[in-house]
Amino acid sequence: MSHYTANLRDTEFCLFELLGREKILGTSVYADIDRQTAMGMLEEMKRLCENDLAASFVEADRIGAIFNKESGNVTLPESFKKSYKSYIDGEWWRVDAPVELGGTKIPQSIRWAIAEMVLGSNPGIHLYASGYAFAQVAYVLGTDKQKKIAKHMVEKHWGATMQLTEPDAGSDVGAGRSKAVEQPDGTWHITGNKRYITSGDADFYDNVVHFVLARREGGGPGTKGLSLFLIPKFMFDFETGELGKRNGVYVTSIEDKMGLNVSATCEVNLGEHEPAVGYLLGDVHQGIAQMFKVIEFARMMVGTKAIATLSAGYQQALSYAKVRVQGGDMKVMNDKASPRVTIIHHPDVRRSLMVQKSYSEGMRALVLYTASIQDEIELAEKAGDTDLLADMIARNDLLLPVVKGYGSEKSWTLLGTESLQTFGGAGFTRDWPIEQYVRDAKIDTLYEGTTAIQGLDFFFRKIVKDGGRAIGLLGKEIQKFAESGGTNPQEKAALFTALGNLNGIIAVLVTRAIESQENPEKIYNVGLHTSRCLMAVGDIITAWLLLRQADIATEKLPNAGKEAEFYTGKIASAKFFVANFLPQIAADRAIIEAGDGAIMNIPESAF
Repeated sequence: MSHYTANLRDTEFCLFELLGREKILGTSVYADIDRQTAMGMLEEMKRLCENDLAASFVEADRIGAIFNKESGNVTLPESFKKSYKSYIDGEWWRVDAPVELGGTKIPQSIRWAIAEMVLGSNPGIHLYASGYAFAQVAYVLGTDKQKKIAKHMVEKHWGATMQLTEPDAGSDVGAGRSKAVEQPDGTWHITGNKRYITSGDADFYDNVVHFVLARREGGGPGTKGLSLFLIPKFMFDFETGELGKRNGVYVTSIEDKMGLNVSATCEVNLGEHEPAVGYLLGDVHQGIAQMFKVIEFARMMVGTKAIATLSAGYQQALSYAKVRVQGGDMKVMNDKASPRVTIIHHPDVRRSLMVQKSYSEGMRALVLYTASIQDEIELAEKAGDTDLLADMIARNDLLLPVVKGYGSEKSWTLLGTESLQTFGGAGFTRDWPIEQYVRDAKIDTLYEGTTAIQGLDFFFRKIVKDGGRAIGLLGKEIQKFAESGGTNPQEKAALFTALGNLNGIIAVLVTRAIESQENPEKIYNVGLHTSRCLMAVGDIITAWLLLRQADIATEKLPNAGKEAEFYTGKIASAKFFVANFLPQIAADRAIIEAGDGAIMNIPESAF
């Protein structure tokens, strides 16, 4: 039986009842897709994920990626290759490929709803299939000649990687030492070593195009001196795509990891024994700006992966709680002869399940809400509405670290403390997939920028540098809803109070950041709390989206028929989340306001 159950009803609710995506279907760039088509795609992906893709999830972890030191090639388990083939044969790659190269144009909200199911059922498949999204970047930013690379990547189903990290340059990308030297024929020779390269090689595609940041000869220090190069594993004929000689880019080892074992996390050498020939993307030295097109996609993917795994963990925990008989009902616990009950009857198990339910459903709404903003970006671009486009880009920029940082941190924590805990000791065994979920999900808090980095990015770039504009517009929208009255008035009042506390947190941190211009040490007392601020923003947005769902559910419940339990659950999730998690923001505010940064004065030897 499959480990994975997709929550398609909740996805449909978010897309069409909460976010009103039906209004954009059949229009503008989405003229070729209607609600029936979208739901058909989602239903087919649900079937594929619960069967073909999920089938290799466990075995792929147990066998993992196998590295051949002699050839520098990676071999993957046969069962996983079969699952991957079913994804490619189903032509799901088209949702990421450029339309000009055979891609299918669908809203980003539908695209990420599809991705959630893939990432929840077998995340390695989505990671290895990212070459099509990379091809989109190469096609949009590349020269006419480089667009042919994108064409071959799509038509020949090549893989791709993003290569930033080096042994001495992890999060500090600007410290990278990889060097690029221009050649007379316009190509570049790149030398250096890259580390922690996700899905760096596989034996189910013929070629891999590495997107590599390197410093051109004469380039300045820091990130401004970096350029982005396309470096193929095998050279090829630009017109036909026919493969030629081996290029000088080699996997030298793969990491022995905690989880996500089917994804080969590689160390890669460039140009040590023979030239690693690369092509400067777009013939312009704008490496960081170009790579951020890939990074933004990756961060959205990581957050979605984490949240998808939490949903899968909740579905497992819920099913187990309904059948696992253990102990008597608490109200007659002193009666040893009382009937034994399933553990869903126990108060703390029920609390745990509602924590999982409210967070997994609320953060699914967060992902799809963010994706709906990406829909609006595409529509504004098509319409030439520059003002709306600027607003939506700023909103998307604000939300990405929330999806990635908040989504991954909450999902990883809850998978271990709640989903696995529901199983008791059985959860610690490999009899159930929960332990693998926990191992696989931990990486989500680490790669594409740790949670601390997301918090710093969120505060300094998305709030301070933006002048508070995007967070202000979102805050006003949430406040308007909180003051709207109608159903769930107590919960809306609690949201209003929590929003006030969040504004207080941001005001304190901004004040300290300004003061640091005169007293540099004050900046420490900002850095100590940016992650806490990010988590508070995530809880506010999640509560807002859950309450919007509750309002819809309350309206529909009287005539819901067979859907009554679904809508009842929606209302319960919102009320539970507001009552149990929003009050913590007041405590966060008090902690931040009282913070003096004294921890930074403790000598290292005292730790």
